[in-house]
Amino acid sequence: MVNARFGPAGNSDSFSVKYKSTVSAPEFLKTMGLDHYEYQCGRGVKVTDKTAFAIRDRAIENEITISLHAPYFISLSSLEAEKRDNSVKYILQSCDAVTRLGGNRIVIHSGSCSKISRADALELAKQTLMKARKAAVEQGFENVIFCPETMGKVNQLGNLYEVLELCRLDETFIPCIDFGHLNAREFGYIKGKAEYEKILEEIENAIGADRLKIFHSHFSKIMFTEPGGEKKHLTFDDNQGFGPDYEPLMEIVAKKDLSPVFVCESAGTQAEDALTMKKYYLSVR
Repeated sequence: MVNARFGPAGNSDSFSVKYKSTVSAPEFLKTMGLDHYEYQCGRGVKVTDKTAFAIRDRAIENEITISLHAPYFISLSSLEAEKRDNSVKYILQSCDAVTRLGGNRIVIHSGSCSKISRADALELAKQTLMKARKAAVEQGFENVIFCPETMGKVNQLGNLYEVLELCRLDETFIPCIDFGHLNAREFGYIKGKAEYEKILEEIENAIGADRLKIFHSHFSKIMFTEPGGEKKHLTFDDNQGFGPDYEPLMEIVAKKDLSPVFVCESAGTQAEDALTMKKYYLSVR
């Protein structure tokens, strides 16, 4: 029996009060009772060997697993060939960085579909992602798992169907299911267990039970507007009527004996909210 794992995306405000360097993140998370850390490379892959190896060693010591968020400016579906080629380059840089950090999962944004049809954008994204996978294998990063992410804005490529189509390209790909994003892009779609069950069922039908069991996930409450979708990330304490609620999902994951990685992306309280999720998950486990 393998439990789900929980941790923050980057460093919470509480971490920054006490520590100056991300090198200390693993011990901070261990002390809190968390067991995962997602290293942020949203603005570019800049982690030095010294930092990467120090985090890797401390993560091993503190039993913290590592994933990495690849740069936000990746656009698998860009109409410009140069931008698609650069996206491959950023993915390879992310593969190198996560390997040095001692992790094996990278989260990837798929890009925009505002200027072309969703179908055409998806085809471009498929070609770019497979080009990146082929290059990753050739460069010795065959063990790095690509996790295409569901996106929160309506004009972004990355609804559930599109992400699962990308994951169907290669049996090593695992979806990063951002439940807050899915809720935001469909204007409050997730009401409770029924919607969560449907999402998990769609994942299993598309890519099988084995990959469903170990899916990657981002979770936070997200403010949204119509018709755009995602506006900004909130905290679990924000009572503005925006969801989704984590409790029904934790109950289902425990009941189904799934073991995903949950990365909390709350605004500043991501470590505390990750711990709230983990405690509830363990209570219903």
